Amino acid sequence: MRSRIRRLVTVSAAAAVLLATGASAQNEAAGKTKAAVCVACHGPSGNSPSPQFPILAGQTARYLYLQLRDFKEGRREAAVMQPFVQNLSREDMLDLAAFFAGQRPLDTGFKVDPAKALRGRKKAEETLCTMCHLGGFKGQNEIPRVAGQHHDYVVKQLQDFKAGRRTNDAGTMSSVSKTLVDQDMDDLAHFLAGLD
Repeated sequence: MRSRIRRLVTVSAAAAVLLATGASAQNEAAGKTKAAVCVACHGPSGNSPSPQFPILAGQTARYLYLQLRDFKEGRREAAVMQPFVQNLSREDMLDLAAFFAGQRPLDTGFKVDPAKALRGRKKAEETLCTMCHLGGFKGQNEIPRVAGQHHDYVVKQLQDFKAGRRTNDAGTMSSVSKTLVDQDMDDLAHFLAGLD
C-alpha cells in the first residue's frame, strides 16, 4: 500500500513538474533556433524582405501552427515550403509558431496609393472583412493578421482563393474572393499594406 502511494506521489510530482515547465506548450526560444532555416525567405524576425513571402511576425500562434500543419499534410501547397515542412514534428510547428507570433511586424516601406487604399477600405467594409480579421485587421485565432502584410502577397492569396488554388479555409475566403475583381484585390492590398 505504501509503495502504491509513493508511486502515485512520484507520478503526481512528475506531472506537476511537466506542467510547470510547459513541456507540452510552445517554446519560443526553441522556435527561434528552429527558425534559422526560415530566415532566407521570411527574414530573421519574420519580417520578410521580399513581397512574395508573407510577414509572419505578429501572426497568431494558432494561425501559424495551422498553416504549417496544412503545408505538411498537403492541404496547402507551395513548392518552396514542402522541403522545410516535411520533417517537422508537431512540437517543431508549435515552437516555430510561438517564435514568429512573438515578433513585432515592421513597416514594409510599400508606397500606398491613397486613392486605392480608400477604395480598398470601402471594399473591406462592403465585404465585412472585420467580422473575421477584426477591426484592426490583426487577426484572431486561426484568422491571419493582414494589417501591414505585403501588397503582392495579399493580391496573390486573394487570386489563389478565387481560382481555387488555395482551399485551406472554411470556405469563407473562397466565397468572398469570388466577388472581387482584380482592381478590388489591388485596392484591398493597398489598404491593408498601409495598416500597422
